[in-house]
Amino acid sequence: MMKPRKLGNSNLEVSALGLGCMGMSSGYGPAGEKQAMIAVIRTAVESGITFFDTAEIYGPFANELLVGEALAPVRGRVKIATKFGFRIGPNGERLDGLDSRPAHIKEMMEASLKRLRTDVIDLLYQHRVDPDVPIEDVAGAVKELIQAGKVKHFGLSEAGAKTIRRAHAVQPVTALQSEYSLFWREPEVEIMPLLEELGIGFVPFSPLGKGFLTGKIDENTKFDASDFRNIVPRFTPEARKTNQAVVDLLNTIASRVKATPAQVALAWLLAQKPWIVPIPGTTKLHRLAENLAGASLELTLSDLRDIKAASDKMALQGARYPTYLQKLIGL
Repeated sequence: MMKPRKLGNSNLEVSALGLGCMGMSSGYGPAGEKQAMIAVIRTAVESGITFFDTAEIYGPFANELLVGEALAPVRGRVKIATKFGFRIGPNGERLDGLDSRPAHIKEMMEASLKRLRTDVIDLLYQHRVDPDVPIEDVAGAVKELIQAGKVKHFGLSEAGAKTIRRAHAVQPVTALQSEYSLFWREPEVEIMPLLEELGIGFVPFSPLGKGFLTGKIDENTKFDASDFRNIVPRFTPEARKTNQAVVDLLNTIASRVKATPAQVALAWLLAQKPWIVPIPGTTKLHRLAENLAGASLELTLSDLRDIKAASDKMALQGARYPTYLQKLIGL
């Protein structure tokens, strides 16, 4: 079984790897067949994963319903994280913009509890920072939910250093969820030193670079029409050709340690800090098993030095999100 990890200075203890559930319902092509997705989630539990990540916007709502049904029989063994903050219409339609008004947070909380079939959320994130609502008001609203016993821990996603500090002063932040991998190392500059200073855990999403670090994607790969990677600048054919260098690096290390590129990418992340808990997503049982093995792969200091030296020299091509989407989600 996986060694547990604590998220920062909190008492939130979870498996070293979590399971990101978004892709089962949205984002990477058609939603998975429900019973098959439930089987993946329940196999993850039986394999030692205790940390499951969802959000109201995934679907919208479909992913929380899926996660709630899958985990209901084992609720006492797992920790569930969900998120608020996007505008969603009454019939589950995605609307433009963000909404972190305290009243909306509380409404969303009640709806999420029902969908997740639980009476408490272990970790509640603000999904994206809302420029129209002071972060102190957001932290205060979650603090009230914690005092009411409906939430156990407060998290932020993709928040900047100043925002994290301001929120933490009102209600201690247990975890920050942001993109981090060998495909996107920006958090190392300012965010990770701050998390260390404040005792906040780090939950990297897209730890496999939205699939790129598995080595299964190249410049000729065609994505489903509904796959959002079609609009991501970092996934244009030209960018993929340039960015293949990072996969070549992983392949070199993988052959040395008798592992797969994905396992090396996850082991590298886990080796960065003891308070990092990546949440790779998958819809396939064999990928789940592969990722789990990455949690027990121990890279040597020499391996880690080689990876860092080579990665430091790489200039990866393409933005994480198209410009209009960056503005929409406040990045």
